[in-house]
Amino acid sequence: MTALTAPPPHPLLLAHGVGAQHDLPLSPFYAYAGAFAALFVSFLSLGLLWSASRFRGDRAGRPLPAAVQRLADAPATRTALRLAGVAAGLALVLHLLLGPDDPDRNPAPGAVYVLLWVGLVPASLLLGPVWRLVNPLRTLAGLLPARRPPRPVPARVGIRPAAAGLLLFTWLELVAPGNTATPVLLAALALHTAVQLLGAARHGADWLAHADPFEVYSSLLARLSPLGRRADGRLVLRSPFDGLDATPPGPGLVATVCVLLGSTAYDGFSDNPRWLTLLQTSPLGRTPTATLGLLGAVALVAALYGLCAGALRLVDRELTTPLTSFAHSLLPIALGYLVAHYFTLFVTEGPRTVIMAGGTDNAPAPAPPLGPAGLATLQVAAIVTGHVLGVVAAHDRSVRLLPAARAVAGQLPLFVLMIAYTLGGIGLLIA
Repeated sequence: MTALTAPPPHPLLLAHGVGAQHDLPLSPFYAYAGAFAALFVSFLSLGLLWSASRFRGDRAGRPLPAAVQRLADAPATRTALRLAGVAAGLALVLHLLLGPDDPDRNPAPGAVYVLLWVGLVPASLLLGPVWRLVNPLRTLAGLLPARRPPRPVPARVGIRPAAAGLLLFTWLELVAPGNTATPVLLAALALHTAVQLLGAARHGADWLAHADPFEVYSSLLARLSPLGRRADGRLVLRSPFDGLDATPPGPGLVATVCVLLGSTAYDGFSDNPRWLTLLQTSPLGRTPTATLGLLGAVALVAALYGLCAGALRLVDRELTTPLTSFAHSLLPIALGYLVAHYFTLFVTEGPRTVIMAGGTDNAPAPAPPLGPAGLATLQVAAIVTGHVLGVVAAHDRSVRLLPAARAVAGQLPLFVLMIAYTLGGIGLLIA
């Protein structure tokens, strides 16, 4: 995350997930050439060898033993998870209310920006949509008086409220001044809680599946988890591609993924010396300029995808929903960016936050597990792997939706988009 608070900044805000990117030992030629070669070989191989759709979405998966499913679905298990979520939420509030307004002594900022925001990535990949199970707001929503039958969330709403919430949270994380200060975090928590509970009072707990940014964020990342549910409710082990294929193509999906990609891209260039100079000299002021930078990054990602969708529409006029039909293929790319940018932050500031929560002030952060060369390799590999997975997901959807004669040619806009996103992502690492 980028330091936009008044000096002296806290190390958490300078950690930025990747350290000083311009100091990483990356050769631009080999990074770009390797990424392009991986994408091109993947595209060519798929075009030659993959002529029919192979993914079955929520119909696929090998059922886990019945005992495992009974344990996972047991009321006692669900209750324990809910209580754990409530306990964690209560601990966060108590640390904010009673703890010192110092991020070196209070674990609350790290709990929000590291354990929750970044920690949901590995948790959702390993265990599925975990935030839905532990979300303390779901527990509170269940305690609201039911004065009338809840109104269904209109289909046209989709997950657009969650996309807006994610944008606001990333603004708080990356732009807002004093974003680790207790009053700022308390105000943000109060606003988030009020919006979600008011929506739940009108629409029931189902509102959270549409509007809670962390629940939607976790659920989308969980599409890449090997642990999932079939349409019949069975708990299964599955290919992550089948989970991706089952992503509901509803309203707000494109906006949500573009916010994830754009905000992570902004995080990538926000510590660039030229950008920092612009922030310091801008006549608009630091915060408005940074806000425009964040919005511009999200808008650029969305515009590129919109151009790609328009080109797909030209290839096949019968493809009426090009925006949502291929949006699921952007999720692996978003995951690759998240891993590349936040790996170091999580493995250093995460344990430090847990140690502070145990009562240790000024706990030192562990040394990064990887040196500069290893970190650079991980970052490039994460970005390239995410894009290759995106190419595979897009190809399978293309051969399903497009006529056979145009299935490969129809993927060219997506392939160009993947190259643009890949080069941009790697450029952020070595800028």
